[in-house]
Amino acid sequence: MTQTPTTAHRSAASVAATAQPDLVVLSHLRWDWVWQRPQHLISRLARGRRTWFVEEPVRADVDRPRLRRQDAGPVRRVWLEVPRSAPGEEFAAPGCEVYADLLAGALDAGARTDVWMYTPTALDLARTLRPRVLAYDVMDDLAAFADGGDHLRRAQHRALCEADVVFTGGRSLHRAAVEVRGADGVHLYPSGVETGHYATSRALRRPRPRPAAGYVGVLDERLDQALVADLAARLPDWDIHLVGPVAKIDPAGLPQAPNLHYPGMQPYERLPEVMAGFDVALMPFALNEATRSISPTKTLEYLAAGLPVVSTRVPDVVADWGSVVRLADDGAAFARACLQVCGDSLAERDARVAPLRRRHEWDAIAAEMAGHLAAAARARTALAGGVR
Repeated sequence: MTQTPTTAHRSAASVAATAQPDLVVLSHLRWDWVWQRPQHLISRLARGRRTWFVEEPVRADVDRPRLRRQDAGPVRRVWLEVPRSAPGEEFAAPGCEVYADLLAGALDAGARTDVWMYTPTALDLARTLRPRVLAYDVMDDLAAFADGGDHLRRAQHRALCEADVVFTGGRSLHRAAVEVRGADGVHLYPSGVETGHYATSRALRRPRPRPAAGYVGVLDERLDQALVADLAARLPDWDIHLVGPVAKIDPAGLPQAPNLHYPGMQPYERLPEVMAGFDVALMPFALNEATRSISPTKTLEYLAAGLPVVSTRVPDVVADWGSVVRLADDGAAFARACLQVCGDSLAERDARVAPLRRRHEWDAIAAEMAGHLAAAARARTALAGGVR
């Protein structure tokens, strides 16, 4: 999914870097993993400025912490390798304190930076960089995940209070952020879509001997495994595809059936082709603490691919997409919905989706967020008397 930058790209980035501060992104997700909100936004925000995508530490066969770097298209990836005996792999984990010094040494001496966070555990590291402006893009309520905890809740509260500007990836996340710090500096930007990319799926669709329904995304605790198993049992003449990597759950515990298929993670470039093999797109999310605040990126991606969508009643899905998504509560209702939506009119669905989609193109979202970042930088400069 990543590419090595060309010499021309490096030259352009070097020239542009003199005009703007470096952008340093601190992320719990890795650049070369599933292509999602961070990759979509940062690949656009990186245009015209040197950008460092700094990832959480990773355990490796090293005797002491070592900084690794890799050019990856529009960004330079950075991560800290720590000994396998290290107690954790978060930015704030014991033994990772050296990350700040090694990262500062990798940046040009005296270089100005804007810092963009995706995890609150990176706040102390962010502050050591003395950023011109600090942005926190809240794409998930990480404290609600299976590996979350009180330390994440405390870190998230602190990050929301200390960031100069906060972005939220959904309505529920936005309400939670406003409750912590008030509305000032908090901006709602649900995830978007590259319509042109996914629309190519329509021309790739071919007749198949059996109907198929599919899910594309991470397979983790947010997936309602019992619902998936029931759906597969109720539609034995359908193929059910769950496309994506397994994370934070035991793969051996995933439901198994002759018509259930797990092709694994697919590169972003292949997703239109993958979706061309579906008749119905699925969002079989469990209704639990981990899904209470999610606003699934895949909703618009499925719709752009021309697919009808069946989803559980995730609050943000109901609020934002209830008029264009079929809602169902269990395996039986999902099975009925799959059979029914196959007869829906694509033209009518596209007509309902069009005004919603226009507000959710990634290019437009990134441009507006960049504007808020620049405004926050100007405000900090004015507050500091023009020193920054």
